[in-house]
Amino acid sequence: MTISRHKQPRRSPLAVLSLLLAVVAMVLGPVPSSAADDPGWWNPVARPAPDSDINITGEPFKGTDSQGRVRGFVDAHDHLMSNEGFGGRLICGKPFSELGVAEALKDCPEHYPDGTLAIFDFITKGGDGKHDPNGWPTFKDWPAHDSLTHQQNYYAWVERAWRGGQRVLVNDLVTNGVICSVYFFKDRGCDEMTAIRLEAQKTYDMQAYIDKMYGGPGKGWFRIVTDSAQAREVVKQGKLAVVLGVETSEPFGCKQILDFAQCSKEDIDRGLDELHRLGVRSMFLCHKFDNALCGVRFDQGALGTAINVGQFLSTGTFWKTEKCTGPQHDNPIGLAAAPQAQKELPAGVAVPSYAADAQCNTRGLTELGEYAVRGMMKRKMMLEIDHMSVKAAGRAFDILESESYPGIISSHSWMDDNWTERLYKLGGFVAQYMGGAEGFSAEAKAKNALRDKYNVGYGYGTDMNGVGGWPGPRGADTPNPVRYPFRSVDGGSVIDKQTTGQRTWDLNTDGASHYGLVPDWIEDIRNVGGQDVVDDLFRGAESYLTTWGSSEKHKAGVNLAAGASTAASSAEWNPFTSYAPSRAVDGNTGTRWASDWSDDQWIQIDLGAANLVKRVTLEWERAHGQAYRIELSNDGTNWQSAWSTTTGDGGLDTALFTGTTARYVRVHGVQRGTKWGYSLYEVGVYSS
Repeated sequence: MTISRHKQPRRSPLAVLSLLLAVVAMVLGPVPSSAADDPGWWNPVARPAPDSDINITGEPFKGTDSQGRVRGFVDAHDHLMSNEGFGGRLICGKPFSELGVAEALKDCPEHYPDGTLAIFDFITKGGDGKHDPNGWPTFKDWPAHDSLTHQQNYYAWVERAWRGGQRVLVNDLVTNGVICSVYFFKDRGCDEMTAIRLEAQKTYDMQAYIDKMYGGPGKGWFRIVTDSAQAREVVKQGKLAVVLGVETSEPFGCKQILDFAQCSKEDIDRGLDELHRLGVRSMFLCHKFDNALCGVRFDQGALGTAINVGQFLSTGTFWKTEKCTGPQHDNPIGLAAAPQAQKELPAGVAVPSYAADAQCNTRGLTELGEYAVRGMMKRKMMLEIDHMSVKAAGRAFDILESESYPGIISSHSWMDDNWTERLYKLGGFVAQYMGGAEGFSAEAKAKNALRDKYNVGYGYGTDMNGVGGWPGPRGADTPNPVRYPFRSVDGGSVIDKQTTGQRTWDLNTDGASHYGLVPDWIEDIRNVGGQDVVDDLFRGAESYLTTWGSSEKHKAGVNLAAGASTAASSAEWNPFTSYAPSRAVDGNTGTRWASDWSDDQWIQIDLGAANLVKRVTLEWERAHGQAYRIELSNDGTNWQSAWSTTTGDGGLDTALFTGTTARYVRVHGVQRGTKWGYSLYEVGVYSS
């Protein structure tokens, strides 16, 4: 190297001062960004230390595809804050804490020193309930795929799922007043709505906690959204859109005792308004126990027996069953003993036995339940159909179909599979419970043709912290294990084994122990089920947001039949009341048209002018049509059949057909469903 010795120019004092200031700025101030030094928008500027690792490198994908559709996975059913429900001591640990990870990931006090008093852990997992209670930093025994009582939703684990490609998360606010009241340990009251309010607030607190790491309000990756357009913008930015839902047994205080409702329509309106103000956009109307709104889909085995005990303690009645009238059925209750729960029953009271051929809950959607469904529609909220009995779900479908309302969700595999196409026809969304890769892939493939038919994506419902159980390990010796590190589905990130404290999790040997292993589980599905299953999951966020957006845009159709002129083939005579055809279009479900007691009867509606007719709704009295058709005419003389059925079962029917211009609409009964005639409370005619 040759050093030049030519004379250097003399610098002015001002130039020297400027140079010194520049050097100081470089030392003390922010360094100009470069490919090597820029931490990336996805990394916080002030993560707590110590804390969990994320173990993913690479920039999370942003934006939409070439057709403007969002990309990414959707978890349609999670419980971030269930540690705040059930009296505060059923689920141990917190998803975040201002005091740090050691405080957040700490077991319940009664679990120390060895889990002897971990009663709920014993009930749900079996064995003696004993375990190492220490979380941070060792995590010897929890979180685990089969530990149902310990925190699985630590914020950094959720962050890892987001970094791995998830773009929508539904946080279901959850609790159960009866479980809270009978559980031995609690540090607060058991009112369900109080718990729901607290969990909602804690979710907003978690957003603020994450925002603080990223430099202030609105800067973090965890974004609570209250409409679909806002959600789309969040996903477009590459962040996680968080939707609030509710899954509880007695919403708005709507329990029932000895079959008597403990709430009113006014309570329902107040409750729905409050939930909407909190940001809730989807909810279950019943969960685990029959309430004043609807009957539930039963749980099975020992858990079913335990919940049936809770049903009695809550309502004064056990579940009641009947033979199903169609191919749909509720879960079999089973007769497995649940000794710990059965001890709670009064002396002389025992759980009843159930006939094997009677698998349907006698309780359906009540009048108050119908009012709540319609109230949700008015507020553009989405109805969660899982956990509803067949009778309740069937009626809910009838109501939504009568309004062509798309806001229906099956978020974790509890809806009867026979109704999947019915849901897709409405525009609803389906997610599957987070099961093992083999079972999940097989179930996904079984419905692949339906998803192709309706051009929809698929979701999963992790139900983390939901006391459900999660995929166990397939073993390190499986022929197609998850091989670390691997690339994210979009290809832009590298995902390695997840480490928190002194513990490193491997999906092959640990199973899906906590939320941070969602990307690993998806990779396992790719290995087992193939890329097609994962591709459908990657379209899930778009399909979920399409259902939500369509619900927001829905407008109640104008009933063209309201108050219209009518005629009928006959009207049953009664000296005390009228069954004239006009009674079927008067807007009063307490009146009805009834025909003579014979087949081949009809009721005709004159719309007054030609209109586009696309949908006809029929609210049958018990005397319904089994075989009937919808006929249209422009002159009242020449008729054409627009729709027909031979399997009518009464209740609320909706006939959908290609839009046709007509002035006259006729419901033509061909075969009665009972020994009586045909009887309709209301007929609706719509152009949409």
